[in-house]
Amino acid sequence: MERLIEQTLFASRWLLAPMYLGLVGAVAILVWIFALELIAFAAAIPAMTVDDAILGVLALIDLSLAANLLLIVIFSGYENFVSRMDLETHVDRPDWQGEVDFSALKLKLVASIVAISGIHLLKVFMDVTRYDTEQIRWMVIIHLVFIISGVLLAAMDWIANSAKGMKRSKPAKG
Repeated sequence: MERLIEQTLFASRWLLAPMYLGLVGAVAILVWIFALELIAFAAAIPAMTVDDAILGVLALIDLSLAANLLLIVIFSGYENFVSRMDLETHVDRPDWQGEVDFSALKLKLVASIVAISGIHLLKVFMDVTRYDTEQIRWMVIIHLVFIISGVLLAAMDWIANSAKGMKRSKPAKG
């Protein structure tokens, strides 16, 4: 009975596979939105100011970072929680694939969120007259919360890894 329960629990990881396929769909949606943004950006070139150009480029970078974030979650999450991808010999396989553990994934996620938030905040600062002071204040506060969360998460991982290293290097008693 115990073996059956354990095998069922282990097999339940495959319930996550449709979620990762759904995230692939989300990447496709971001590609579509990117294409629409790029077309609108290119169409606006004749009347574009420097600020418009910078805002347009920032919007494209923002979408690109979000897609990169999704790919990191898809590859790392699938490999960490569902199954290894047998792509070691594929010429285009990213170097980091298979090496990003859950701890590194969390840090990459937070770093990506901070970058996306920073780009959004930069877009707000480029067009500051569209926002009232209270909105800008909350955007800055939220961005700072993301940064502080990232630093605290990195510090907790560092402490946990240091503690693991200390346990391994302690001489045996006796």
